Amino acid sequence: MGLKLIVVCGLALLMMIPALFVYSLVEERTQRAKEVTDEISKLVGGQQTFLGPTLAIPYTMPASLSNVAPEHGIYVVFPAQAGTAVKTHTEERHRSLFKVPVFEAELNFDATFDLTGVPSAAPSGAVFDWSRAEIIVGASDSRGARADGTLTINGKTETFVPAENVGEITLESDSEQRLPLTLFGVKTAAFNVGPALPPPPAGAKPAGAQPNFKFHATAAFRFSGAQRIALLAYGKTTQLTVEGDWPNPSFDGGFLPVTRTVTRQGFSGEWSVPFIARGVRAEGRGNAITGLQATAMGVSFVELADPYQSVNRSLKYALLFLGLLFLSYFVFEVTTGKRVHPAQYVLVGVAQIIFYLLLLSFAERIGFDLGFLAAGAATVILLSANAGWIFVSRVQGFRALVCFSLLYALIYLLLRLEDNALMVGAIASFLAVAAVMYFTRKINWYSSLPPTVLQGEETNSVVPKEAK
Repeated sequence: MGLKLIVVCGLALLMMIPALFVYSLVEERTQRAKEVTDEISKLVGGQQTFLGPTLAIPYTMPASLSNVAPEHGIYVVFPAQAGTAVKTHTEERHRSLFKVPVFEAELNFDATFDLTGVPSAAPSGAVFDWSRAEIIVGASDSRGARADGTLTINGKTETFVPAENVGEITLESDSEQRLPLTLFGVKTAAFNVGPALPPPPAGAKPAGAQPNFKFHATAAFRFSGAQRIALLAYGKTTQLTVEGDWPNPSFDGGFLPVTRTVTRQGFSGEWSVPFIARGVRAEGRGNAITGLQATAMGVSFVELADPYQSVNRSLKYALLFLGLLFLSYFVFEVTTGKRVHPAQYVLVGVAQIIFYLLLLSFAERIGFDLGFLAAGAATVILLSANAGWIFVSRVQGFRALVCFSLLYALIYLLLRLEDNALMVGAIASFLAVAAVMYFTRKINWYSSLPPTVLQGEETNSVVPKEAK
């Protein structure tokens, strides 16, 4: 009997080998879903990150100061006050069994510039060409543009075009990948917002004049994308409001919203980033924009129940599941006196492995909850019927039905109790071992299991002469 228990435990470990093949299949399906998500995302713009209106001024370091050749650069000035309102409409795009949430967003930027004392952090001796200054905005994927962006200053509206002075910068994304940010611009000269300062003549001493003026600008964009939308904290003080109709948003990025509301009809979130929290100066050279990478405020459009993630988590309990299943059969064996061949334990393990295949295939089509119900019900009925066939008893079949139903309910509970799964699983395992100890307390582990004839039932066991 002791040797039989050791063999049963060894079979449970052995059945983990086909479970690993099922795990690799889940990984393959997960990778395929990711590939489809990336393909659809590229068609609509992907995960979008935006930079609001920022003033970009070309400057030149004369050859006499750079000691080699004239050095050209871009000096950026962020707005003193920045506010953005974003409204998103979301839908799911399907390809085969896979679906991807895509969105269309309307972005309205509001920026107030105060150029008093600008430039204050410029290289010494730099000559600024204010006639070529631009208001620039940026998007991580320009293919998502659904309409031309517009900029309005003093009641005059101009359309954004690819930025003349700088066309692209690169940020480091959260996934440790380089995120290009395509820039668009409008010349400030088109709005007559301040004194037009022509560049000094060649060889002349820099005038050092500064355009001490303030102006207010608004910009509007309409973009599409997929999975996530984010905005950089482009102002000294930045306010952001995002509204949408997706019921399962995930607020992420460098700052979390100060207020949020999530309902079945949609969500809303409000961010407020003060200058001291932004960690980037109000003005500086062009690479100052890259310092905003840690300030992105984002909303991800996620699926509440990812079937692949749920099936993957269920496979992590495969050994516990198989162990409890085999222990149940072993308790039936020792309490009824009917021998169960190791090959029959293997068949029970194979049925349990096929349960995961059924769960994966059903979850892709009808969701994890209904998939677990369908696959679990089919497997419980099969295992219970198998117990009735092995022990030649309807009573044992009914006992198995109750026992395995509780076992599958326990596994489902473990998958849903994410925070308390470890505690519940540990307690359930402890109780299961305690139950086995109790039901086998009178077993002589050094003896063989005697074949028995159950009253009123037939058996294939050889009946000893004493029984006859």
